[in-house]
Amino acid sequence: MNLISEDADPSASYATARSAVANPAPNRVTFNRFELNRILNLYGRMVADGEWRDYAIDFLKDRAVFSVFRRASEMPIYRIEKDPRLARKQGMYSVISATGLILRRGHDLDRVLLVIDRKLVLV
Repeated sequence: MNLISEDADPSASYATARSAVANPAPNRVTFNRFELNRILNLYGRMVADGEWRDYAIDFLKDRAVFSVFRRASEMPIYRIEKDPRLARKQGMYSVISATGLILRRGHDLDRVLLVIDRKLVLV
C-alpha cells in the first residue's frame, strides 16, 4: 500500500523532512565556523605535541562547550565555553581548568585561547 498519491512529488516530502533535521534547534548555542576552526587548529597542534588526545563538543541551551581530554576516561583538562549571556559583561568566551578555575575570560576568542596556546619561543 502506497501512502503517497501519484500526483504528489515524493522528493518534496523528503526535502521537507531533511530540512527539519538539518537545521539545529534555534534555542541552542553553537560555535560558528571561525570559532570552531580556531579551536580545532589549537587542538590539532596539541595532539601533535602529544598533550591532548580526545575532545567533546556540547551545544546546550545557554552555552556551547568544547572539552579537551588527556585521555577519554578522565575529566576534561580544559573547557572552552561560549556563553552569549556574558557578551556585554565579562566576555562570552572563557577557558576553564579541570578544577573549575576560570583561567581567562574575554570578548575575543584568540586572546582567550592564548592562556593554553603554548607556541615555541626562540631564546
